[in-house]
Amino acid sequence: MAKDNKGNLPNEETLADAVGQKSIAEIFEENKNLVTYVLIGLLVLVGGYILYRQMVMVPKEQEAIEQMAQAQVQFERDSFALALTNPGQGFAGFVDIADQYSGTNAGNLALYYAGVSYLHLGQFEAAIDYLSDFSPAGDVTPAMKAGVLGDAYSETNDFDRALSSYRKAVSGSSNPLITAYYLKKVGMLSERQGDKEAAREAYQTIKDDYSETPVANDIDKYLVRVQG
Repeated sequence: MAKDNKGNLPNEETLADAVGQKSIAEIFEENKNLVTYVLIGLLVLVGGYILYRQMVMVPKEQEAIEQMAQAQVQFERDSFALALTNPGQGFAGFVDIADQYSGTNAGNLALYYAGVSYLHLGQFEAAIDYLSDFSPAGDVTPAMKAGVLGDAYSETNDFDRALSSYRKAVSGSSNPLITAYYLKKVGMLSERQGDKEAAREAYQTIKDDYSETPVANDIDKYLVRVQG
């Protein structure tokens, strides 16, 4: 094929253009059956997923919510043992809901309730297990998970993990009350470990930045304790 003195094809058409234009049509024609099968396969997968959600996951989610209502009643009554395994009226407790309805939002939330319940019952390792499996979402629950985990670690005398969890609760919260609450726990645990400077910083932050919260009401006495 003749080229001009610049090395281009006639009519300003490049070799890539010519091959590309030809190959697209040819490839589709030669493989149209394969393309059709792939498209059908994708439609089946998408349709199957939608059908699965509508026929399985949505009813399962609703069932989990209904099952958890009685356990939540017992939880609000501080009847934590009943809430965990035998809330009454034939309903499941948080432990069974977390197991039988895993993959649902309600099943995930049951992990948190179970963890907090075990914490109140003094079964701290079980509390840590359930809370660790809980997947938080939104602005509040990540901080709440970290904070309650901090309490469980503190009860097992794992103070380094407890302090790390409390700090995570502070940094992960956008709620002033929650932030101040766990800042105070950072200060108290730091003080217990002999780190008065870290304790003072936590207490001072509450005084300076969260003075409107109830946590700040008696913060001066904590500051006096660590100063000097």
